[in-house]
Formats: sequence, structure tokens, C-alpha cells
Amino acid sequence: MNPVDPKLSAKEPGTAPKAAPVRLRRVLGVVIVIILIGLAIGIIPRWFSRRALAQETQELAVTTVAVVSPSPGQSYFGVPLPAEVQPFVEAPIYARASGYLKHWLVDIGAAVTNGQLLAEIETPELDQQLAQAKAEVAQNQAALDLAKITSARWTELLKSASVSEQETAEKHSDLEFKKANLDAAQANLRRLEEMKVFASVTAPFDGTITARRTDVGQLITAGSGNELFRLAQVNPLRVYVRVPQTMARTITPGQTAELILDQSLGKKITAKVVRTAGAIEPGSRTLLTELQVDNARGDILAGSYAQVRFTDSVAAPTLTLPANTLLFRAEGIRVGVVNADNKVEIRAVKLGRDFGQTVEVLEGVAAGDHVIMNPVDSLASGLAVRVAEPVKPTADK
Repeated sequence: MNPVDPKLSAKEPGTAPKAAPVRLRRVLGVVIVIILIGLAIGIIPRWFSRRALAQETQELAVTTVAVVSPSPGQSYFGVPLPAEVQPFVEAPIYARASGYLKHWLVDIGAAVTNGQLLAEIETPELDQQLAQAKAEVAQNQAALDLAKITSARWTELLKSASVSEQETAEKHSDLEFKKANLDAAQANLRRLEEMKVFASVTAPFDGTITARRTDVGQLITAGSGNELFRLAQVNPLRVYVRVPQTMARTITPGQTAELILDQSLGKKITAKVVRTAGAIEPGSRTLLTELQVDNARGDILAGSYAQVRFTDSVAAPTLTLPANTLLFRAEGIRVGVVNADNKVEIRAVKLGRDFGQTVEVLEGVAAGDHVIMNPVDSLASGLAVRVAEPVKPTADK
């Protein structure tokens, strides 16, 4: 057994205390690193997650809206406007004499001339009144002749003082009375003779019989409102069209237009503007316009539905918006527009024609505006919004 070196024995106890703190520091360092790594793994993702959540919440707090810009609308002058074709002159024919219809001479579709006999009315009561009136005229004429003779005789007798002035004045007054009676009887006779003329129903102007509402033997009562015939002058024809307010200023008398009829198989007929109402109708915001069209060949039937296209006018273009951009509120129709600051502006708009999925906007928006689609009822001015990708509208065809 080797003896232990006393020098080495003295150094070994001093070496052990120095190594222990080093190991401890290393262990502590490892523990701290592990703790830091755990904190990094657990806290940092959570912090990023919270930050992302807060950002997402902030983004969701701002309403995202889809917008659309107004698109050019269809020109009025390319769209046929509905119109009504009416006779140039049309009148119902009534009876002015009472009696029974003796016979009628024309039926529907017959072309008649001014003064042509249409029907005759048998008037027995009027005939009796006429005979009585003639007798009254003869009676009053005889009384007047006698009064003239008496008045002349009393005038001569007054010269010789055979009669008094009072009696002479009475005879003169009786003469004037008889004259007045005769005038009244003659006036009544003329009235009845004119009434008798109405027993023959005649046409007041050239035209076509479009309706016959009587027959032989029917009781006719003057002033009852029972129409016997309807007469229409169908050359030329009047065409009435209601022109929208936006193009009313461009319509002038003398300009031409195209008249399109269904029965003409697309054939365009030239019509001429003769007059306008001169004022916009408040209910429809349209201008009543009258045109005339030649119908010498009778190709166009009065009362037909037609369409009119104005080709000689130029109107300012209008804008259209989808119908789902409108807000219907108590104060009127509104739309929401997103301005340059991404804030909402509630604007009043004035609408024109309704095309179904789109509507025409006359006032309130411009071509470059961003109008909100499907706006909520709570939409208000000043609300900050986020604009989604704009929708490209399809122009009306």
C-alpha cells in the first residue's frame, strides 16, 4: 500500500468547493433557459393570437359594403313609346226627336258623307203637336186681321167724336196683343218644324260608322242619352303619346317620328308632331303629344295600340342603378353613396323609368359615384365602411 502524499492530501479538500458553484451555475443557467424557452413557447404565440384577434375584431367592426357605379341608361329615342291611335273626329249620334225608329239605312263599316240620311224616326206625337201649332197660327192670324180692322174703324170714328179716346186706345192695344200672340204661335210652329227635321238622323261629317246601337221599332226618347250611331273620321288619324319629362324639351311641332303597329309586321309609318299639351302632367311626369298620320288607304285602324319612336331628337343621357340600391324611407327614396373618405352619404334621388331589375335615376347621383348595394335599413350618413370589390354593372340594352 502506497503512502499518501501529504501535499496532495492538503490540496484535495480545497478543489471540491470550487467545482460545486460552477455546476450550480450551469444548472441554474439551464433551468433559466428552459424557463425562457417555455415562456417563449407559451406567451409569444398567445400574444400574437390576441393581437390578431384584436385586429380582426377592429376590422369586423367596420361594415363591408359592395358598391356599384351608375351606368348609362337606354336612350328614350331608341325605345318605342306606347301610343294610342284615335280618329281625327269622332262623335256619337243621338236623337233629338222622340218616337219609334222607323228604319235605319247604314250599318257598321259604312262610309257616309256629310248630310247623308242614317235613319228615320216615326214621330206621331210630334206630328200632332205640329198640326196643333199650325192651327194656332191660323187662329191668331184671323184674330189679328179682325183687330186690325177694328183698330182702323175706331181711329176713323174718333175723328168725328163718335167714340171715346179710351175705347180707341183699347182697340189699338188689342191689336198689339194679337200681333204678339201670332208671333208666339209662329215661333212655336218653327220650333216644332225644326224638331220634325230631327226625325231624319243625318251624318254631321264625312266618316265611317263604327257602331250601331239601335234597331227598327226601338222607342227613341230625346235627351235620354241613348246613342244611335257612332261616326268617326279616320283620315287622317290622331296619335297620342306620353313623352317622358327628360325628353319633353326636345319635342317640337313639325318634327317627324316613326309609328310602329303590330299588324304592320314591323313596317315603319311616318307620323308628324302637330301639337303638345305644353305642360307636364303631375301624376305621370309626361308630356301629352299629338301626332297625325295619313290613312288614305285605310290601313291603320282607329283605336289601335301603337308605338312611336322619335328619331330626330337628341336627349341628354340618363343613368341607371340596380333596383337593390334603393332605400325606401318616409322622407322619400334614398341611396347610400361611399365618398372618398370611405364614409356614407345618404342622398335623395329622383327616379325615371322602371326597367325591373334596374331603374332610371334622373337626379341625385353621378356616373363616378359608388352606390351601396343591398343597404341595411340602419344605414346613416357619416358611417365608416369598407368597400368590397366594385361590381361592374351591365348596361341596359
